[in-house]
Amino acid sequence: MSKILVYNETARQALERGVNHLADTVKITLGPKGRNVVLEKKYGSPLITNDGVTIAKEIELADPLENMGAQLVKEVATKTNDVAGDGTTTATLLAQHLVREGLKNVAAGANPMVMKRGIQKAVATAIEAIKNNSKPVSGTEDIARVGTVSSGDEVIGKLIAEAMEKVSQNGVITVEESKTAETYSEVVEGMQFDRGYITPYMITDADKMESVLDQPYILITDKKISNIQEILPILEKVVQSGKKLLIIAEDVEGEALATIILNKLRGTFTCVCVKAPGFGDRRKEMLIDIATLTGGQVVSSDLGMDFKEIDLDVLGTARQVKVSKENTIIVDGSGDTEDIRGRINQIQAQIQTTTSDYDREKLQERLAKLSGGVAVIKVGAATEAEMREKKLRIEDALNATRAAVEEGIVPGGGTIYVQAGKVVAESLANYEGDEKTGVSIVAKALNEPLRQIVANAGLEGSVVLEKVSSSEDPNFGFDAMNEVYCDMIATGIVDPTKVCRSALENAASISSMILTTEALVADKPEPPAPAAPANPDMGGMGMY
Repeated sequence: MSKILVYNETARQALERGVNHLADTVKITLGPKGRNVVLEKKYGSPLITNDGVTIAKEIELADPLENMGAQLVKEVATKTNDVAGDGTTTATLLAQHLVREGLKNVAAGANPMVMKRGIQKAVATAIEAIKNNSKPVSGTEDIARVGTVSSGDEVIGKLIAEAMEKVSQNGVITVEESKTAETYSEVVEGMQFDRGYITPYMITDADKMESVLDQPYILITDKKISNIQEILPILEKVVQSGKKLLIIAEDVEGEALATIILNKLRGTFTCVCVKAPGFGDRRKEMLIDIATLTGGQVVSSDLGMDFKEIDLDVLGTARQVKVSKENTIIVDGSGDTEDIRGRINQIQAQIQTTTSDYDREKLQERLAKLSGGVAVIKVGAATEAEMREKKLRIEDALNATRAAVEEGIVPGGGTIYVQAGKVVAESLANYEGDEKTGVSIVAKALNEPLRQIVANAGLEGSVVLEKVSSSEDPNFGFDAMNEVYCDMIATGIVDPTKVCRSALENAASISSMILTTEALVADKPEPPAPAAPANPDMGGMGMY
């Protein structure tokens, strides 16, 4: 296929147009009075959302050169979402400003490589300032505040704080659709371990890149499965039962894996394969934990068990299993309560007798997984469209609260970026030439989140920005919801430090790449196929 080649200013302008198309669509969702975007879906009703990364993922531009710019800035949102789980709109907005101001200076003759160095140094200064203003999260109230700000809903903030309190801050919390119009949380017996699907061909939800199995059978073994004939009898029994299957094994490979994938792609039956967690003796113990929780047995080579001889009663079951690239969550296993209690007592006894700190830590991890359970937030709404929008907001808020627990909180509403911008501006005297230009661009870009939040609230951004930046109090900011100036920390308007840091780092990284671009190579769009001519032999009306 022939290619389009574009150079210099023309190339950079095409990238900038693509960046602007995506960023202009995403940035209107920022802040408590941010608007929604409606996304067309091939199947079902349109999706209404204000989640930056969800919107960004849907955008594909017709022009191949502009599309490259949009895809690059989409990576800013995706990477920020992967690292921090929130802050995707802020990251996109920062990237847009850095690209726009940077390209103006490149067009005026600035050296992009030197300017890039200035941007990197300014970002390091800004991140240090953000960390210096960070405060650790203390208690349920702080967690609720972070959840409220992220979701824009006080009820959701409180719900997440309650869920975290029930299963501890490091516990497992999942979000599911409720059968009623109410949104509530509950704790169910469950377990998470750090092994994901063996191959992405096994996913059932392409948007989230995860497999969700409802009421599945669970085959637990310490063996390696490579021959399909070994497990064919039990597979046939599972298929006849009409249920899905989760296989937890040392490994699944070769012919067995190929056959399972082929049947999944054909739609014959759904089976997800996961490698067993842990190593050596610890792996065997963890498999017994999973078997106890799900009411199954471990098909073990130590016991001389053979796949051909086992029946469905050897398999465990659970209400739901979620498998992502890195984790597996088993929710509400069907294990006997007395058996689970006995297993917990056994582990507690081992904790008392062990002399190794490492072993004690691993035993406590296993105990938490068996006894802690999984908190499930059930999302309810009047319509399906509202439920999907609400579910996305809760997932974002949950990620934000986890990030806050990890690295602390800072004043929200764009205030922390304004304070960091002041620190960067004060350091300008240490630079010269194009490096100074790069630092200056970052200092200005850090004002953009506050300006956009205020603009989305229908007010004049420059006036509010002037008042906030002139204050000596680092916590002084603007509450866009109530349209008042206040102490952001005291009012409870806070952002997770990790989210603010990641958004700036990722925005600067991609922006620097775009500024130093000198040529674009894209596929030339194929011309549309000509329409088939009308058949001259076919007669019109009145012909025989």
